Amino acid sequence: MEQPTLTSLDHLVLTVQDIDATITFYTTVLGMTHMLFQVADGSTRHALAFGQHKINLHQADNTFDPKAAHPTKGSADLCLLTDTPLTDWQAHFASTDTNIEDGPVPRSGAQFPILSLYIRDPDGNLIEISTRA
Repeated sequence: MEQPTLTSLDHLVLTVQDIDATITFYTTVLGMTHMLFQVADGSTRHALAFGQHKINLHQADNTFDPKAAHPTKGSADLCLLTDTPLTDWQAHFASTDTNIEDGPVPRSGAQFPILSLYIRDPDGNLIEISTRA
């Protein structure tokens, strides 16, 4: 029997302290789109969308089952790719009072070398914004 293979990432989950603050940050600072979606049990949940990707949001004190063994706010480290020059991002971050923690610095991406800026979201998650180097 041949080993099964994966094709792509459908979504990931961020456990957050304040869903509204998270939505504001990711839409205002990173340009994502807030979306509501209905799950099989009929409840409505929050997500952030960009390109063909989705980040589901779980409230730290009200997570959904099944969930990670230890859902913890501020434990994520995400690298997001952009075609926008990092100088434009630096100006945008300055205009939104978003502190750049590091960069631009060269890094190794999953498929090619990248140049990265690092910021943090309201929960302290490390967000890396990267261009092809």
